[in-house]
Amino acid sequence: MGDVDPVLLLATTDETSRDVLGSELRRRYGGDYEVVVCASYEHARAVLEGLRRWGRQVALVIACFGPDDRNGLDFLRRAYSLHPSAKRAVAAIWGDFASTSDVFAAVAHGHAELVLLRPERRRDEEFHGAITDTLDDWHLAQGIGFEAVRMIGEQRDERTHALRDQFGRNHIPVGFHQVGTESANRLLAGLGLKDPELPVLQLAFTNPPTTLVAPTDLEIADAFGLMSPLSPDRVYDVVVVGAGPSGLAAAVYASSEGLSTMVVEQSAVGGQAGTSSLIRNYPGFSRGVSGAHLAFRSFQQAWSFGSEYSFLREVQALGADGELRTVSMSDGSVIRARSVVIATGVDYRRLGVPTLEGLVGRGVFYGAAVAEAPSMAGTEVYVIGGGNSAGQAALHLARYARHVTLLVRGASLAASMSDYLIAQLDATRNVGIRYGTAVLDGREEDGCLAALTLGEQHGGPGGGEEVPAGGLFVLIGSVPRTQWLPVEIERDEAGFVVTGGEGRLPLETSLPGVFAVGDVRAGSIKRVATAVGDGATVIATLHGYLAAHPQTTPTA
Repeated sequence: MGDVDPVLLLATTDETSRDVLGSELRRRYGGDYEVVVCASYEHARAVLEGLRRWGRQVALVIACFGPDDRNGLDFLRRAYSLHPSAKRAVAAIWGDFASTSDVFAAVAHGHAELVLLRPERRRDEEFHGAITDTLDDWHLAQGIGFEAVRMIGEQRDERTHALRDQFGRNHIPVGFHQVGTESANRLLAGLGLKDPELPVLQLAFTNPPTTLVAPTDLEIADAFGLMSPLSPDRVYDVVVVGAGPSGLAAAVYASSEGLSTMVVEQSAVGGQAGTSSLIRNYPGFSRGVSGAHLAFRSFQQAWSFGSEYSFLREVQALGADGELRTVSMSDGSVIRARSVVIATGVDYRRLGVPTLEGLVGRGVFYGAAVAEAPSMAGTEVYVIGGGNSAGQAALHLARYARHVTLLVRGASLAASMSDYLIAQLDATRNVGIRYGTAVLDGREEDGCLAALTLGEQHGGPGGGEEVPAGGLFVLIGSVPRTQWLPVEIERDEAGFVVTGGEGRLPLETSLPGVFAVGDVRAGSIKRVATAVGDGATVIATLHGYLAAHPQTTPTA
């Protein structure tokens, strides 16, 4: 059904709203989507049931709620079970303030993702902007579109999973072809490959197309041609290590204020926030925003101001060259700079269960792994964690999995998760929560995760309850990415970088000219907004440092 247009469905008993919204949808989207308009919710439900039987994709379901239609919210709640991957919107009428509390309560409980105000004029771009943003998020989650990169690999392979995740988070359109399928066989034959080492990548956007067989990250980065070779004589004002929210914010402010800026990122833009399917509490985004979209916009913004990037290269050491700082990378290159901003963030803590560690990428995933959600269709999925990232991951996976169980170490979520996420989890019928529960072991079949053994958080080895599981997503704790730093940089007992204090500038580490921002910093608040605030603040501080340490080495 890949060539059949996705469906936009509008349902309302309000004749005026139906006429206005129906004409707007058909005029703007009728060429790319099949727009279906229903005058009753019984008819709309029957249509959704039929579309599910026929395997048709539904991108967006819109229902109304106002003085002449009081049933739209209940319909949206019920529509979830028929097409859980579809976006859901409630259309309200401007000035109907009496309905506001009901509409916002529906959004808070996850019955709708966004609120649309019914257009009162032609060319209502605010209305259409909300819809196109939502459809963009839907397409990104489905992995539908232009295949700039064609990947042939094994679905449950750790390297293939890592590359799909990297490409998706970097907004690189990738088409995945499972080895052994007709499309994969056809591609391999066209490339003249027989039984190659997997995964195989074809970069369709290069001229001629470039073929990479089981490539390393460095080979992929070089093949993309995004980055010019680094000049050993070039001296940057600042090198930002890490392209999460704090690193990208630092790059935006540094480059916009005239500082020559290099950003180094070993994986994908956005950091852990980039894996979040929907961030609803970031200021300025009332409809919420996916972590990937938020990160990509910041990346483009810094790029437009002149920031340079070095992707898929791991920073291995921080040193000095006279009055300059040096950043040594995995490809052997060295970047020289007058200052360094550490924004490497954190990694999720490992489970430490040998059976499960051997199944990473084959049913066990660290992080939200948005790219893997569609492959969980019809399975039992477990998410470990009690923070916002775990809650967002559970809600996103629930759109595809038969049932999602959130495993929480403590007795409550109140202290670790936002209220709006707790409310949505409670309201989602195929999500359950188990408190005081740990994963003790796992079992595989045909090389993939098949079952988990669950038990009490502090229980000893042996015993436990075995449950079938098609996927396990681990989002517990945090380990700072600081292993590459020299001993001169002070860290706390957990490994987070200590900043500020007597004789230091705000956000400056124990090594002059080296600053730390975001989650890697000791005492930081683990929120996207505060990470962005760190990134903005550090550049104001850094200006003072650069003014006090004028450059004496000429720049090439």
